[in-house]
Amino acid sequence: MIADPDRMHRRNPVHKPLRIEVADPERAAHLIVASDQYMSALYPAESNHFESIEALRLSNVRFLVGYCADRIAACGAVRIMEDDGRYGEIKRVFVPESQRGNGFSTAIMDALESHLREIGVPIARLETGISQPEALGLYRKRGYTERAAFGKYCHDPLSVFMEKHL
Repeated sequence: MIADPDRMHRRNPVHKPLRIEVADPERAAHLIVASDQYMSALYPAESNHFESIEALRLSNVRFLVGYCADRIAACGAVRIMEDDGRYGEIKRVFVPESQRGNGFSTAIMDALESHLREIGVPIARLETGISQPEALGLYRKRGYTERAAFGKYCHDPLSVFMEKHL
């Protein structure tokens, strides 16, 4: 069931401009809280893999915010990892429901993947959930394929693990 019937009309929108900048995650704390609430409504606590604001400030993380008309409308991060080969783990990609359908998650993903290419990281990986068909569709459209759990993750029937060779 679609809670917002107009959302169907936003599937092929005229994309709004998004200005993307590296930022302290605290600037997007309201999106991080909203993301936590959204994920907590979909999955039990043991299936959520939240990154705190403090963890998103570590030196191996690049955190991005997207501004539309000078308001934060999207965020996302990539964490450089070397626990299972060298890769970038995509984290915290989130767009509030009122801004979805404008291409903002695609713009954030473009910027994160471009950063990985620039610094010579050959693979992007992510974990998402089975109850997020829009996210799964976005990642598949971008060339991500399913794989086994990676790094410190364990198999979880509610998780989908994906990667893309850049």
